[in-house]
Amino acid sequence: MSILRLTATQRRRFRDELSATSDASYYRRLLALLQLDQGQSIAQVAHALGVTRQSVYNWAWAFQRSPRLATLEDHYGVGRPTVWTDDLRALLQSCFCQRPDELGYAAVNWTVPVLQEHLQHCTGRLLSDDTIRRQLQRLGYVWKRYRYVLPPDPEREKKKTDPQAAEKPAAVHGAVG
Repeated sequence: MSILRLTATQRRRFRDELSATSDASYYRRLLALLQLDQGQSIAQVAHALGVTRQSVYNWAWAFQRSPRLATLEDHYGVGRPTVWTDDLRALLQSCFCQRPDELGYAAVNWTVPVLQEHLQHCTGRLLSDDTIRRQLQRLGYVWKRYRYVLPPDPEREKKKTDPQAAEKPAAVHGAVG
């Protein structure tokens, strides 16, 4: 005996959804419930779809509790709320109107650690360096790492080959005959 019975309307809607969806997880859930409705056992359905029996039980139980197609869709959370308020964004952008040494920091250019210290001083919140970098990217700032450049070699001209010597043919050393 099947643990799930669908009405004719539900079966038709399930089949329509199967042909319309591109979400593999949703497709698997719809297919599982259709197979249960056709009389297959939980173990058969689980084996055919490559999932655990508990997953099939959970899908059937959830649909019986709330018989809507939306019950079988994935519902992702919205994630952690952002720390970036409009005031904090404005503060970050205002930093670039001045140099850090003008604000009392021992640096002449803004770096992520200096920004981190300044924002903590102004707001009392310690923001991670990754959080600051992501926000700078969202605001369109290009952040380049400092690259050490060697000074030009003052002896370079002396080390060059003589251009006139390169034009002269080399003398041939050989036996005189």
